[in-house]
Amino acid sequence: MKSSETPTDKIFARAQFAVHYRCARRIRWSSEARPVYSVLFLLRGEWRWNCSYASQRTQQHAGALLVGPGEVVHAGTSTQASYIVLTLSPVYVLDCAVRARLTRSDALVTFRVCEVTDDQRLERLAGELAQELIEETAGQELVVPAIVEQTIVHLLRRYANIRRSDEVELSRAGFVDRRIRRAVELMYANLDRELPLEEIAAAAYLSPFHFARLFKKLTGTSPHAYLAALRTARAQTLLAETDLSVTEIGARVGHASSSHFAKAFRQATGLSPRAFRAALPSR
Repeated sequence: MKSSETPTDKIFARAQFAVHYRCARRIRWSSEARPVYSVLFLLRGEWRWNCSYASQRTQQHAGALLVGPGEVVHAGTSTQASYIVLTLSPVYVLDCAVRARLTRSDALVTFRVCEVTDDQRLERLAGELAQELIEETAGQELVVPAIVEQTIVHLLRRYANIRRSDEVELSRAGFVDRRIRRAVELMYANLDRELPLEEIAAAAYLSPFHFARLFKKLTGTSPHAYLAALRTARAQTLLAETDLSVTEIGARVGHASSSHFAKAFRQATGLSPRAFRAALPSR
């Protein structure tokens, strides 16, 4: 039996979404302005969280934080707690919305709230995800994606703001302002090599100075922080879906050494690449 001081991690990852269950004495989590939707379900314990547009709050018992692309939220616990983090690619969220006949393919989906309480259905879905990850029983490959899609549809019905936007376009990395789409596409296509700011800015036909300011204004983060988030997401997919070595995966996401890759991956996810892979269900 594991000590209560030893964190328990269980992860189910696919290219379009990831589910991370963790039980630990203390938990820290940050959205880091990632280009994905994040849903943080608190299953047990209490947390404190803050973001750029709200004062610090305390959430008791079950609840959730909904975080859209580009938003920065920090959350942490001071007592034994367990949670699930569900990360969703914007392309996948829009696909679910279209298949559910909630919108058309040219829409922009955003969450209109950040904190969710007293939502029994959401609590039930989070509990079912936790149970599937902990038990790792036969059929998990089918059940987890089904629960994730039910969760997405529920969030879209109750908490999403869906609208058309002439300024935002859908790229392979998600929704981005059309003024920086070419730059984001360049990042996505070149995750395996160094990309100087000058080259990224040139794709948007801007000087590095003006591009960096515009990018920060539109996404809430710097170009290289955004690029680092794309690399982490690709690394998670490769760890989950291939048998490539950690060194090879690090090279494929632009890290010259496995130690540099491990450090960057841990900073982004809270786990080393090997610990992340160990938390995945046995294949």
